[in-house]
Amino acid sequence: RMFADRQKYHRRRMASLVGCEHYVRRCLLKAPCCGKAYVCRLCHDAEEDHQMDRFLVKEVQCSVCTTVQQAQQTCVECNVTFGEYYCDICHLFDKDKKQYHCQPCGICRIGPREKYFHCEKCNLCLAGDLRGNHKCVENVSRQNCPVCMEDIHTSRIGAQILPCGHLLHKTCFDDMVQTGAYRCPLCMHSAWNMEHNWEQMDKEISQSPMPTEYQDATVKIICNDCQTLFNGYAKLLDNGRNWNRLLYMSIQSIPNLYRSLHHVAVHHHTKT
Repeated sequence: RMFADRQKYHRRRMASLVGCEHYVRRCLLKAPCCGKAYVCRLCHDAEEDHQMDRFLVKEVQCSVCTTVQQAQQTCVECNVTFGEYYCDICHLFDKDKKQYHCQPCGICRIGPREKYFHCEKCNLCLAGDLRGNHKCVENVSRQNCPVCMEDIHTSRIGAQILPCGHLLHKTCFDDMVQTGAYRCPLCMHSAWNMEHNWEQMDKEISQSPMPTEYQDATVKIICNDCQTLFNGYAKLLDNGRNWNRLLYMSIQSIPNLYRSLHHVAVHHHTKT
């Protein structure tokens, strides 16, 4: 057990000379919870059965001279710089990525700061071109990702802003697209501009005439994008399946049923 612990410490020590897979830094954080030294909170959380509170970190250990000292940007003993960027609130050390600390968000963001703004209602930082050009959802990033149910606000994975204003992890959004899903998991609005898809559906429906007994049948349906209730003629897309399982609304009868008036989703600001 002692040998295994010594090996684990040695791996952490060597990694700390250049940082870890998450950050580039030349120090170890002394975890306030267990007193152990790790390159970063994520490395700590991966090995321990509890999480490190980055805001409570008081001490760091220099990776060069091993001096334990108060958390700061430069070593008091050998004068090595622990990180090009240092936040004395988050105790974040890393190479320069134009980071800045957002007080309302409570964490550091990747900048530059002048290209982003903090939306008070959404309560998160957004790209400057979204100022007055996005749908606000109150405290949207404080909700978990509706796909993986993991935290979004403090996640290092970028987030995707859907036209409806809801957020998903970018990786979860990409996986969702790969499966053919095109709607927000929360409100069912279109996740991007679906105009081309609807045009393709128009063509398929026009080539699939309804059987005589169904030609005058009507159904009621609510558009997920505009919430309008429609009453229109049913159309069948005959691809070898059971007719009563594949009834479609006639887009010719209901011109706006499948039309999305939203723009393509844009990327949310990345966390550190």
